[in-house]
Amino acid sequence: MLDQAKDFYDESKDLYKILVHLASSDLNTETLFKNWTFKDIIRHLYVWNYAANLSLLDDDSWKNFSTKINEHINTGKELKKFEINLLEGIEEKALLKLWKNSYELLYENFKNENPKRRIKWVGPDMSVISSISARHMETWAHGQAIYDALKIKRINKDSIINIVIIGNNTFKWSYLVNNNKVPIETPFLKLVSPSGKIWEFNNRKNSNKIEGLAEDFCKVVTQVRNIKDVNLKLEGDIAKEWMAIAQCFAGKANRPPAPGVRKIL
Repeated sequence: MLDQAKDFYDESKDLYKILVHLASSDLNTETLFKNWTFKDIIRHLYVWNYAANLSLLDDDSWKNFSTKINEHINTGKELKKFEINLLEGIEEKALLKLWKNSYELLYENFKNENPKRRIKWVGPDMSVISSISARHMETWAHGQAIYDALKIKRINKDSIINIVIIGNNTFKWSYLVNNNKVPIETPFLKLVSPSGKIWEFNNRKNSNKIEGLAEDFCKVVTQVRNIKDVNLKLEGDIAKEWMAIAQCFAGKANRPPAPGVRKIL
């Protein structure tokens, strides 16, 4: 059993539980993430769960999908437009059911896979474990906008270590995507997990250090919070610079929300 697949599944189920009882009209509620509605977020999660399932199968369906998405990307149009066109006419509750089916299928397909197996993606190929961890990260990050809009305090689990690892592993990427020179060494991380465990990453002798709650680190690297709106302790110029530009997801350089804009809970 691939633990990361179960983590993704559980995260998706938790989000579904708070959405399933909402009225269709409520699914058009706007969030503080680029004014996306709940429906926009559900659609986005569905499309990329669908894509991950196709990439695992690696047949003509994947080739057709990847050709279409790359053609769209080359036009310079935002991905949201591609996602809307792909699911044109699907109403809110039907979309919610589609998304539920997609995460259940993704879990079933990934849970017994070889974690090191390489699979294709829209960008560079990746491992099975990286693919499902990325789906967990995206579900967690986009889900936060929904929790915020509903004023629900999220109870995180130690499974967010998957997001911490992605955030730490994308240190260089955060600099490269912003056309900045990459520092030689990643700051030392000392984070407290939701259950109270201490998670440490990188060289503890590094003068650049980041300490605090793991969930605060996750919020910063996924850009659901500004560094000034969490309680991470930063030591050293590189630690401060990284947390100001951290981006653990692919695509063009994005900036985090301005201080205070998404400081909800």
